[in-house]
Amino acid sequence: MLFNSFSFLLLYLPIVAVGFFLIARQSHLMAAGWLALASLFFYGWWSLSYIPLLLASIVFNYAIGWRIGHSTGSVRKKWLILGVVADLALLAYFKYADFFILSVNAVVQAELPALHVILPVGISFFTFTQIAYLVDTFQGKVKEYRPVHYLLFVTYFPHLIAGPVLHHKEMMPQFDDPRTYRLSASNIAVGLAIFAIGLAKKVLIADNLAPHANFFFDQGESPTLLVAWGGVLAYAFQLYFDFSGYSDMAIGLSRIFGIRLPLNFNSPYKATNIIDFWRRWHMTLSRFLRDYLYIALGGNRHGPVRRYANLMTTMVLGGLWHGAGWNFVIWGFLHGAYLMVNHAWAALAERLRFPRDARSWKMFSIVITFAAVCFAWVFFRATDVGRAASIVQAMAGLYGVALPDSIGSQLGSLRAVFEQAGISFYLGGGSRFVETWSWVVIGALIAFVFPNTQQIMANFDPALDFVTNRISAGPLVRVLTWRPTAAWACAIGLVTVGSLLSLSRPAEFLYFQF
Repeated sequence: MLFNSFSFLLLYLPIVAVGFFLIARQSHLMAAGWLALASLFFYGWWSLSYIPLLLASIVFNYAIGWRIGHSTGSVRKKWLILGVVADLALLAYFKYADFFILSVNAVVQAELPALHVILPVGISFFTFTQIAYLVDTFQGKVKEYRPVHYLLFVTYFPHLIAGPVLHHKEMMPQFDDPRTYRLSASNIAVGLAIFAIGLAKKVLIADNLAPHANFFFDQGESPTLLVAWGGVLAYAFQLYFDFSGYSDMAIGLSRIFGIRLPLNFNSPYKATNIIDFWRRWHMTLSRFLRDYLYIALGGNRHGPVRRYANLMTTMVLGGLWHGAGWNFVIWGFLHGAYLMVNHAWAALAERLRFPRDARSWKMFSIVITFAAVCFAWVFFRATDVGRAASIVQAMAGLYGVALPDSIGSQLGSLRAVFEQAGISFYLGGGSRFVETWSWVVIGALIAFVFPNTQQIMANFDPALDFVTNRISAGPLVRVLTWRPTAAWACAIGLVTVGSLLSLSRPAEFLYFQF
């Protein structure tokens, strides 16, 4: 079931919310059970056939977690290894079996038949959530084992399909807090405002960028420089607002029920370096990879060479987590290389006492970081590595620079100047070119100039904020700070109406496929 669908907005959400608070008057435990069952229904709306798989995974991990928590000595570690290996084996089968078979066929010229395994929606997120639970249990961070709360912890519908990746210690105290089960006008107002902003990001921005990004990446022609950058930027901002919109909607929905989810998106395109980018983009996944993979491999404790190897391993596996394909491996490799360069430069700049606080240097840093991220997005989105290589060459100007003839005809005598500068003109595609770049400019203005949702809602603690580096507030933040006023109610209402009028054909969120 999609957050951006009438069935969810007009039926599912009102019924679940009203039922939750009515049942909570009688029993908090029964209300938690109602929310867990509603979450299973939410998941089953996609396909009933995978509910048994989800439930089996939950029962297995709950049992393993209980064993870890009630065992002593080396037995605890054996239970942990069993649980983690089983979880990863399940994920590997559904996500990577066909990728492995096709890769073997390509290398050794074999003809092994593909299994054509259908990937269950959300399997990466509920698997990582439960692996984190097992490790936290082993480390003594888990103190509560009520099965109803654990069922809700894993299936909780705002996060189940596309994150955030949750920690047991973040959610269990909230499920056990009596305030969660009290109807709160403040929570509903804040939650609906955040949800409306997220819905607008998805429906009004991301979905309008999608046709231009899809048209560019799915065509087979070799593009010229401006066409290539327009298509890549269209995808960069589509993915940005699609994922940002989902993250906001998840946080807003959860707030209606009095539960705060961890922050998962924090204006990543405003990052001044790749390290900062990964502190802002898919923050709970970054946290998971850092805590349970990078640190487990040794982190930075064994010298720079080992540190860089650990960074590369973590990012390549993080890339592979996003999809079973060599393009995702390359994307992860690129980000691993970026992080290595970033750490090396930071160490060198520290020694040289290089002045990095100047405003001009920060602006340059943001631009170069954004360009590097967009370069990597090409491999993330392209249908195959060959297509990605062609796009990268076009972005470098190897196929020349060209404009639609419809634009050239408006230049008058300046057209000759353009042609002398090496810019050619082609027939057709004028409206596509203009629309693509118009939406790119709109996306850039909102992403780089306007405050994000957390800044707009900052006075009402919109999320569990484990990030220490907050974005500095600018003049627009003070103007656009949300307040429970009639003016803001009208503004949110208008945004919501505009979004609802655009819901004739709801589009899935991009992170559903991961």
